[in-house]
Amino acid sequence: RVCVCDIRNTVGNVPMEWYQDYPHIGYNLDGKKIFKPIRNKDELDEFLDKMENPDYWRTVHDKTTASDIRLTDEQVDLVHRLQKGQFGDVNFNEYEPSVDFFTNEVMIHPVTNRPQDKRSFIPSLIEKEKVSKLVHAIKMGWIKPRKPKETTPQYYDLWAKEDPNAILGRHKMHVPAPKMRLPGHEESYNPPPEYLLTEEERLVWEQQDAEDRKLPFLPQKHSCLRAVPAFSRFIHERFERCLDLYLCPRQRKMRVNVNPEDLIPKLPKPKDLQPFPTTMSLVYRGHTSLVRSISASPTGQWLVSGSDDFTVRFWEVNTGRCMKTLEVGGAVKSVALFPPNGERTVLLLNPSLGDRLVVSSTDQLITAYEPPEEDKEQAVTWALSEGLEHNMGHRLTLTHPKAVKQVVWHGKGDYLSSVMPDNSSNLQVLIHQVSKRRTQNPFRKNKGLVQCVSFHPLRPYFFVATQRYVRVYNLIKQELTKKLMTNCKWISSMAIHPGGDNLICGSYDCRLAWFDLDLSTKPYKMLRHHKKALRGVAYHRNYPLFASGADDGSVIVCHGMVYNDLLQNPLIVPVKVLKGHQITHDLGVLDVTFHPTQPWVFSSGADTTIRLFT
Repeated sequence: RVCVCDIRNTVGNVPMEWYQDYPHIGYNLDGKKIFKPIRNKDELDEFLDKMENPDYWRTVHDKTTASDIRLTDEQVDLVHRLQKGQFGDVNFNEYEPSVDFFTNEVMIHPVTNRPQDKRSFIPSLIEKEKVSKLVHAIKMGWIKPRKPKETTPQYYDLWAKEDPNAILGRHKMHVPAPKMRLPGHEESYNPPPEYLLTEEERLVWEQQDAEDRKLPFLPQKHSCLRAVPAFSRFIHERFERCLDLYLCPRQRKMRVNVNPEDLIPKLPKPKDLQPFPTTMSLVYRGHTSLVRSISASPTGQWLVSGSDDFTVRFWEVNTGRCMKTLEVGGAVKSVALFPPNGERTVLLLNPSLGDRLVVSSTDQLITAYEPPEEDKEQAVTWALSEGLEHNMGHRLTLTHPKAVKQVVWHGKGDYLSSVMPDNSSNLQVLIHQVSKRRTQNPFRKNKGLVQCVSFHPLRPYFFVATQRYVRVYNLIKQELTKKLMTNCKWISSMAIHPGGDNLICGSYDCRLAWFDLDLSTKPYKMLRHHKKALRGVAYHRNYPLFASGADDGSVIVCHGMVYNDLLQNPLIVPVKVLKGHQITHDLGVLDVTFHPTQPWVFSSGADTTIRLFT
C-alpha cells in the first residue's frame, strides 16, 4: 500500500479531524510543527471573499496545511479535462494504431511440451478433508443449506411498529367496507303479488327523486328465468359501488362509556343552604287589576304596590292589612320604595306611615326648597302638591314629556332616575335631584331602546340596560366603563348584587344571565329554569339569595354565594320553585322583591294578588 501525502505536511494519510483540539496541524520535513492560521474564515468572510476576490473560483482549500491554494491555468485545464472524462495528459493519443504482439498464425508445435503434473488428475486430500467437514456440519445442523430465493414480491407494513396512540397509528384502525344488502323478494323474477306496484304507486315512484325512492328499481314479474332481460342500470350501480368503496372515508369512533350522573356538577343539597323561602304565608288582596310593581320599605314593615287599577296601596307586611290607598289617575308601571308613578307623572308620596319624626323630616326637606334666581328650562316640570292632594300624601309631581316605565332610587335618597322608553329619541333616561328640584338628561346620543336602569349600591356607577346590552357608566368621569353582552334577545329586568361586583339580567326569551363584573363582559352563567318570559329579578340585601319571576306563574329562588376570594367563582344553586299565582291573560308573576332583613320574598302577579313566601 502506497501512502501519498503532501511533502509539506508529513503526518501521512490520517484524518485531519485528529488535530482539531491542537494548535498545530502537522509536521514539516524538519519535524517542526505546522501551526494553524490565527483566525479561521467564517461564513461572512467567505461571502465577502466570494464577492471581492476575482480568483475565488480557482482557489482551493488545503486541509493538510489549512491554507488556500490558487490553481494555475494548467491545473484548471487538467480539472476541466478530467471532468469531461478525457485523459489527464494533453499529449496522449488514445487513437494510436494497436501493435499486434502475437501472430495470428496457428503453430504446429506448442510453446512448451512439458508433461502434466500428477496432482492434475489425482483427487486432492486437502479438499477431501474440507468436504468431509462440511458434510458433518450439515448433518449436525450447524450449517443449513441455502433456501432458494422466492420470486414473489414482498410487502412491508410501514406502521407495524408504530404507537397506536400516535398520529400514524390510525392506519391500523382499518374498517372493512360495509357489505351490500342481500337481495330480497322484490328482486325476484317472480315476486309475490304484494311486492308489485299498482299504477298509482308506479306514478308516485316515477315522480319522486332518486334519493327519496325506497327501491332503486321497479319490481317486475316474469313467467320464467329465460324471459328476464338484462338489468339496464347494472354498470351504473357497479360504478357507484366502486366510488363508494374508494371515495367514502370510513372511521372507527371510540365510544366513551360515561355515566350521565358524572357529568352533572356536584352541588350542595338545598337543605344545607337554608334559610330560604319555601311556603306561601300571606296573600295581599285588594287590587282589581294586575299588579305591575312592588317595593318594600327599608325597615321591612311596609310594602307598597302599584297596579293598573290606577291605585297605589300601602300594606303592613306582617298582617296583610291595606293601610292606605292612593288614587294616582293612571296605570302605575313602577314603584320604588315609596315613590310610584302614573303614566306621564312621577309622584313623590309621603304616606305618613311609621315614625312621625321621619315623616316630618321628609316634609321639611321638600318644603325647605328655595327656587334659584334664574330658572333654567328642564325636561320635567316640578310641581308642589297642595290642598286635597297634599292631604292624600302627594308631595311633588314630576310631569314627564312621555310615558314613564320605571323609577329607581339612589342609595342616598336624594336622587332618583326615571325611564321613558323611546327608540327615536335620546330623551329616555332622566336623573332627578329632589333637594334642588333639578332634572338632567345624562345622555346625548340614543344607544337603543332603554329597558331599565339601576344605581350601583356602593360606587358612582350607573347601569343602563337596552334590548341586548347593559352599559355601565362612571358618573364622576362621565364616561362609559363597560359594555356587557347578555346573549339575550330582549332584556326585561336587572338587579345588582349588594356587594356591587355581580349582576343578574332577566329576559323575555326565558333566560337569566349572571355577570361577574370583574371577570368578563360575557355572562358567567346562563340559567334557563323558566318556561316563559322573565318579568322580574331581585337580590337579597343580606342573604346569598336571588329570585326570578316569570309568566309561567312561578318564582324560582336560587342560592347565589359570592366569595371575598377573587379566585373563587360564585356558587349558584337553584333551591326552590314557589308556585301560587294563577296565569291571567298569558301573564304570570310581574315583579319580585325580597324582604330587607328576613329571608322572605314578595311576588306580584297578573291575578291581582301579592304573595309573601317565607
